[in-house]
Amino acid sequence: MTLRLISSRCSIYTAEKILRTRQVKRKPLRSLLRCRPYCTSSSHEISFRERLQSYGEGSVDLTKDETDGIAVITLNNPNKKNAVSGKMMLDFRNVVEDLEAWDDGKGVILTGSQGTFCSGGDLTTVQNILTPEQGYQMADFMHETLTRLHCLPLISMALVQGNAIGGGAELTTACDFRVMTNTARIGFVHMKMGVLTGWGGATRLVRLVGRSHSLDMLCSSRLLSSQECLRQGLADHIIPIQTPKKESVEDHDDVMKIGRAWLSQYCRADRQLVRDMKTAVLGACELDYMSSLERERAIFNRTWGGPAHKRALDLNIKHS
Repeated sequence: MTLRLISSRCSIYTAEKILRTRQVKRKPLRSLLRCRPYCTSSSHEISFRERLQSYGEGSVDLTKDETDGIAVITLNNPNKKNAVSGKMMLDFRNVVEDLEAWDDGKGVILTGSQGTFCSGGDLTTVQNILTPEQGYQMADFMHETLTRLHCLPLISMALVQGNAIGGGAELTTACDFRVMTNTARIGFVHMKMGVLTGWGGATRLVRLVGRSHSLDMLCSSRLLSSQECLRQGLADHIIPIQTPKKESVEDHDDVMKIGRAWLSQYCRADRQLVRDMKTAVLGACELDYMSSLERERAIFNRTWGGPAHKRALDLNIKHS
């Protein structure tokens, strides 16, 4: 078994652990001990975190709007087309932990600064972690970060302007939706670089678009237009922009407004209802059939006869 496959098993462990902590009453899932021995120890992770902190520049910034309950995660390393440095990996983990504690949230947008999404891993960081052991630690760290992003009880959307390449393409797959501008492109270019997807992108991509489309995207390493992404089920919506060649800062601001409005259509309901529905759907994706039904019943039971339910009945919303 390769290190990368072992790392993927650790991500499955993380997803199940997160789901277990949110359930009311659940029968145990398959034994978690099978993955535990392969996961990075806490002491090694602390040492690796310290090493990452010294690699590269940039930041991952978070803003939270308490009014509409939508947060924005911004990849901010414009001099390198928002490539993710070691420091940014740590920032990303901190941002996700912040969102896990945000009880008032409904949705989150992942985007890049200054009109481009992300060009993948920062080469300065990559050059400093070239041993298989360090590559495994990096993959394991990012697997957990992106699995926790994926498992947030917030409806998530990747807002893609410019290019999302390599690791940038993988980041988009950790979100519930992908909205692209008409000039944006997504490229899983890993095989051109002599590696496989290190941040869990292949596993998530297969779940999004299926086996054949995934092999096509991953093995061709080509840049996919927004229209092709839409046809193959990778993109959910395309935002037209006026600038045909290069997106400007003005375009970025306009696109953010449009993207935020698009996400808002899924965040209009009562805060807890939005979070519960996301959790129920996530359970259907990650758990076995009977466990998902049990989980859905438990969540339903919390909402039945609740304030939002009674309010809707009083207003006769179903037939309005």
